[in-house]
Amino acid sequence: MSTPVHALTVAAAIGCGLLAGVWFAFSAFVMYGLDRLPAHQGIAAMQSINRAAVTPLLMAALFGTAALCVGLVVWAAVQWGDRAAWVLAGGALYLVGTIGVTMAANVPRNDALAALDPHHASAAGHWKKYVQTWTTWNHVRGVTSLAAAALLTMGLT
Repeated sequence: MSTPVHALTVAAAIGCGLLAGVWFAFSAFVMYGLDRLPAHQGIAAMQSINRAAVTPLLMAALFGTAALCVGLVVWAAVQWGDRAAWVLAGGALYLVGTIGVTMAANVPRNDALAALDPHHASAAGHWKKYVQTWTTWNHVRGVTSLAAAALLTMGLT
């Protein structure tokens, strides 16, 4: 029988999986494609992507999933048991590995890139470093989102 916690866990697992797919796309081909462009074009394209990404739909998926995970972590801490341990681990992993990394690593890099003039003499060097570090942290977001989805799914059994 389905309970509210079960439904919230399913929704959170789906949200984690959805975000894992977004991060996967960037890690698997978007950043590589942008890096193949001349630096000023790659910078301008990523600046445009970063502006376009802040949409109600993506923010709802990203932070709605976080809100579900916060609620599930609280539930799991109070309820404690085998199922709750999976839910706690999955929710905490998403909050730290996806939301925490996004806010501490990817957003500051995006903000710095937004202030960069793509045609400035130093832009190519900044772009090279941005692509390397941003993509590394994006890999972390992708792996932790996918692992969180798996852990939350384990909490359904």
